[in-house]
Amino acid sequence: MTRDYNAAVTALNTLQSNFSIVDAIRKSGRSMNAQAIPEMIEWFRKAGYEPCDFNSLKPIHIAGTKGKGSTSAFVSFILAEYQKTGRPSKIGLYTSPHLKSVRERIQINNEPLSEEKFATYFFEIWDRLEEAARKEGQDPSAPGTKPVYFRFLTIMALHAYLREGVDTAIIECGVGGEYDSTNILQAPSVAAVTSLGIDHVAMLGGTLPEIAWHKAGIFKPGSVALSAPQPEEALTVLRQRAADKGLELHVCSSSHPDLDTIRLGLSGHFQKTNAKVAVAAAAAHLRALGDDSVPHPARIHEQPLPEPFRRGLERVRWPGRCEIRREPGIAWHLDGAHTLDSIEVAARWFAEEISAASPTTTTTSDKTPRILIFNQQTRDASALARALHSALRVGLNSDSPTPFTHVVFSTNLTFRDTGYKPDLVSINTNADDVEKLAVQNGLAQTWKDMDPQADVQVVRSIEEAVNFARAVAEQRDGEEVKVFITGSLHLVGGALEVLDAK
Repeated sequence: MTRDYNAAVTALNTLQSNFSIVDAIRKSGRSMNAQAIPEMIEWFRKAGYEPCDFNSLKPIHIAGTKGKGSTSAFVSFILAEYQKTGRPSKIGLYTSPHLKSVRERIQINNEPLSEEKFATYFFEIWDRLEEAARKEGQDPSAPGTKPVYFRFLTIMALHAYLREGVDTAIIECGVGGEYDSTNILQAPSVAAVTSLGIDHVAMLGGTLPEIAWHKAGIFKPGSVALSAPQPEEALTVLRQRAADKGLELHVCSSSHPDLDTIRLGLSGHFQKTNAKVAVAAAAAHLRALGDDSVPHPARIHEQPLPEPFRRGLERVRWPGRCEIRREPGIAWHLDGAHTLDSIEVAARWFAEEISAASPTTTTTSDKTPRILIFNQQTRDASALARALHSALRVGLNSDSPTPFTHVVFSTNLTFRDTGYKPDLVSINTNADDVEKLAVQNGLAQTWKDMDPQADVQVVRSIEEAVNFARAVAEQRDGEEVKVFITGSLHLVGGALEVLDAK
């Protein structure tokens, strides 16, 4: 068998849970359960590891509903500025989901693993698990002899970091915290919870206290427990869970005055909250590494921010999150937003950018094209579309029901003729719905009911949506058409793939 990168991704995709399994779990209301961590520990043992083996990674563990990926990136870029001191010397960053390439999930020194190294470490774990199955008298290719997609990648990432000599690993939780695959970590230097909201209710519960309980599961004795500002009902749970581990929760409520003067590498006013948590997390970690020149995280806002912190915050890059790309005649605004909270935040960001670019033009009454490209295949897409429409009207200070002149609803299929690249294949959505454009047609009707004036289109692929926007832009003379691509991260990742293919 060929053992290159494409072969690794193809094999990895066989570990995805298909739509019928995901849908059955969702409908059953079955929550994440206490067996998840013992099962994960057993998978690690089959791969040749005990949880304590990863203490040498000196992990920073980050959970939350909103901003945990951005916060992780801020931390990684801040710590990269300290590498010249040798502490840390090599930084791992494990995040999800990916946008264009699955390699993005496993980064070292803020660069994805190379295709060669990804394939090497993938098949090392694959082979260990197959050998473990053989020793148990099982067919190594049979279902159930390997963990599901995210669990496998978690094992592979930590394996890669040990093999690569990583001495600081920033680990973002997948879903929840208490029963998340990453929560086999025993000794994080820092455990941080970013902003909380209602999401993954089938697994985490439908209230903030329930969700806070899960997220706080990453707190460990001896670590520094941090949280973004939260509603009091969530903070009460976070504080109690920290106390249960012998910790005092530090809430990053005091904004560092320097954050108002730094131009963060990630745009959007809300990123300041993520930056506050990242500054505290990086400070706590550096002190744990023995750098006493860095202020204590509880007092870092009381004195000038260290210059390496400033550089890291300014240099951070996180594609597909409040990202703007330009080509002649078009400004592409991209942000993956898949919950009601995050779609409202994304809408405010887009409104801010529109207002900043054209402070006297916040409506579409002058007929300057403004285009939305949207999809969300697996959640309450119509509710997200209504929230987006409402938030944009508020953000643009407009009484007009028409925040966009053109609205395009697409599937997550990347290219019209060639379909998905292997990294972007997802089998956990309803293939019949995708084929019939059921979600897209429903979204189109929802938008037409809200805004009969908009030109609403339904297309089968992201490539067609991008080409539609380009065709509209070609009809304008010298005007920059604003395009907002939001909703599913799979949509945003596919859009980046299409834009880069030009």
